[in-house]
Amino acid sequence: MGMRDKKRNQRRVLARRSKAPRSGEGKDFLPLEGGPEKRLRKGQEPEEPENTATVVYVGHIPHGFYEDQMQGFFRQFGTVKRLRISRNHKTGKSKHYGFIEFESPDVAKVAADAMDNYLLFEHNLKTSLVPPEKVHPKLWKGVRRGFIPVDRVAIERKRHNKDRTVAEHKKMVEGIVKRDEKRRKRIKAAGIDYECPALVSKP
Repeated sequence: MGMRDKKRNQRRVLARRSKAPRSGEGKDFLPLEGGPEKRLRKGQEPEEPENTATVVYVGHIPHGFYEDQMQGFFRQFGTVKRLRISRNHKTGKSKHYGFIEFESPDVAKVAADAMDNYLLFEHNLKTSLVPPEKVHPKLWKGVRRGFIPVDRVAIERKRHNKDRTVAEHKKMVEGIVKRDEKRRKRIKAAGIDYECPALVSKP
């Protein structure tokens, strides 16, 4: 291919480019402002949404680190409005995570950033801000009076020692006799020669 052919091909390519519609031409819509067409100026950073979260989630709380210790530990950042450690409803034991509410969103952010991955009694604390729309409406219910676990032992003791009617006592004895018969059959089927003592029931 000679020089003439090369120049001819270049002219054809330039002619095609000049005839082709520019970006945005020949379309029935225009790019919106602030869309992908808009670029940030050099050195300009995207605007961050305003922080309004005052609640901080705290995870990986070690054993023995409860409300009083938590209150004193996080007071160094600012005024602690409320705090709660999640507990088992039956036993009252800690579930090793909780929530703290501060007076100011700025204080909450500083506390969440400073205490994330903080080593405490061989546990790395995990802290993060909880957006206001994700805070459960019943999160702070009863937090002022503290956690009072249900005394299951007292409830079961009361149920076991209650006065029974004749019909209830008869039904209880029938159940005991029935279970004893099943036990005797299992012992006999196992080939064990054992004479079980007879049950004496009083109505």
